[in-house]
Amino acid sequence: MIDWGREVAGDLATAERREWLCANGLGGFASGTVAGTLTRRYHGLLVAALTPPLGRTLLVADVDETVEYDGLTRPLATHRWAGGVVDPPGWQAIERFTLDGTSPVWTYAVADALVEKRVWMEPGANTTHVRYRALRARGPVGLELKVLVNHRDYHGSTHGDAWQMDVAAVRHGVRVVAFPGARPLLLLAEGAEARIAHTWYRRFDRAAERARGLDAEEDHLHAATFRAALPPGGTLTLVLSAEGDPALDGEAALRRRARHEADVLAAWRRAQPAARGAPDWVRRLVLAADQFVSRRPLADDPLGMTVIAGYHWFGDWGRDTMIALPGLTLTTGRPDVARRILTTFARFVDHGMLPNRFPDAGEAPEYNTVDATLWYVEAIRAYHAATADDATLKELWPVLEEIVRWHRTGTRYGIRVDPADGLLASGEPGVQLTWMDAKVGDWVVTPRTGKAVEINALWYNALRAMAGFARRLHQPAEAWEAAAARVQAGFERFWNAPAACCYDVLDGPAGADDALRPNQILAVSLPESPLAPERRAQVVDACARHLLTSYGLRSLAPGHPQYRGRYGGDQVARDGAYHQGTVWAWLLGPFALAHFRVHGDAAAARGFLAPLEHHMGDHGVGSIAEIFDGDPPFAPRGCIAQAWSVAETLRAWHALA
Repeated sequence: MIDWGREVAGDLATAERREWLCANGLGGFASGTVAGTLTRRYHGLLVAALTPPLGRTLLVADVDETVEYDGLTRPLATHRWAGGVVDPPGWQAIERFTLDGTSPVWTYAVADALVEKRVWMEPGANTTHVRYRALRARGPVGLELKVLVNHRDYHGSTHGDAWQMDVAAVRHGVRVVAFPGARPLLLLAEGAEARIAHTWYRRFDRAAERARGLDAEEDHLHAATFRAALPPGGTLTLVLSAEGDPALDGEAALRRRARHEADVLAAWRRAQPAARGAPDWVRRLVLAADQFVSRRPLADDPLGMTVIAGYHWFGDWGRDTMIALPGLTLTTGRPDVARRILTTFARFVDHGMLPNRFPDAGEAPEYNTVDATLWYVEAIRAYHAATADDATLKELWPVLEEIVRWHRTGTRYGIRVDPADGLLASGEPGVQLTWMDAKVGDWVVTPRTGKAVEINALWYNALRAMAGFARRLHQPAEAWEAAAARVQAGFERFWNAPAACCYDVLDGPAGADDALRPNQILAVSLPESPLAPERRAQVVDACARHLLTSYGLRSLAPGHPQYRGRYGGDQVARDGAYHQGTVWAWLLGPFALAHFRVHGDAAAARGFLAPLEHHMGDHGVGSIAEIFDGDPPFAPRGCIAQAWSVAETLRAWHALA
């Protein structure tokens, strides 16, 4: 599916729009464009997670490659410079681009020679391998590889000025220490001549950052040059590593990566009867799902795990982790990973709440979320339904009881049960608590203070789950059932009869909010729905009529005065549109499941997911984007690969298979 010739790879604008991603299971990654240019501050061959899953630091930006063959000298690299110059034009030599598993592979043509370049990351290590192979040649193919390094937070920019790094020769290459106390970086290539260099390449242009209203220029240090001559069929592997003693055997490293991905696919096939007949794009999504699973070692739990919410700029978020967990782990046959994520997050429950976000610099977790904890209960329910693991349920039961107790009596940010109707209310001025959480300075774009529809659908679902857990653990369940019935009765207040759908928020500062948003679809798609069957059908029909697009649901109906059909510009413009019409891919899975629940046609429901197959060849190749424009042609925006977008598509496809 992702196998292009010059019609894509040889067209600069087309190739630059498509981005590749490799991940290492620690939160680290490598990424760039098919054209070879660096268009984002997050692009680089080694963005290492120095304190997994965070502490992400750009260590290696790029390799400036030149091939010498039969008296010819041709560049393979492509750089954009401030002022608009593209030089060297290595993209002109790209004859083919493929995605082999999650590894990008380029084939360059130089006269009658073909040179292959392949990039992958070592599973569980901050190491990137770049292998060059002379696929076809009449004689030796010379390589000159200039490695461009850095050492900065992955959100930042570098302007080199007088920065002097310590670059020293070591066996098979060089070691770079950016400043005293910095993590050493090793640049190694067995079989190549390595020469120290210390030259700043200045004023790279990053067009994607300019479009986001951010600093668009960057400097990188040419730290070392590697030279080698490859015989026909010969290979050279460049090893870029923040580890102390990385393995140099490129062929063995490639086999380890292939074995890791084969194991991921094998687990999926064992778990899913439908895997045998699944189309290629679903198989690719299984590999994409693995890219979000990451270690989060703790002092008392070195095997802790989490989920990276999205690449390139998100870390692990409580809400995203719990929404994505069933699709990323249970659907793909990895319940052991699911259990480790659930027990890891149990350690962070405080005042009955799960953290919203773990800051990049390691500060205390932030708890500004009303829904992450409720999604945690649903993730535990999904895990137990898939595994019947009573031991883990018993271990987590006290945490679950604590969660409900705090929600009933009141916890942070006004989160509390209203005794008048049993519904869950939340919100304080200046705080964003639901998944519609854009905030710019003091401006909370969609505060949704009051009783939000999806929060109470989740609350009802959680209480019903607690009743089921209690029965499984041979404890009284009647009180849980009574509480759920109380919420179901109170949920009647959400019904907006004139519009034949649900209000988005009740009892807010301005009363009931009748904006048509997709949040109500969860009141149909969750395992336990508080709505009567005829109302479920009306909700699905309203979302289909006004919110459904090829790639997800709009966050606001186009007829609303605050609707924004394009996502772009500076941060104020972007965040102002983020939940005001922008399409969210993760909601397509719940919509498909809700449609099936109402209409009973699995093939029709699965058909809503089909356009994502074509999308996977655009933006982030092999994965699914975070968001899309609300207006046609629904251009992809935001993160090139988003955990819940991938997870909910996988979960829905298999549930409907």
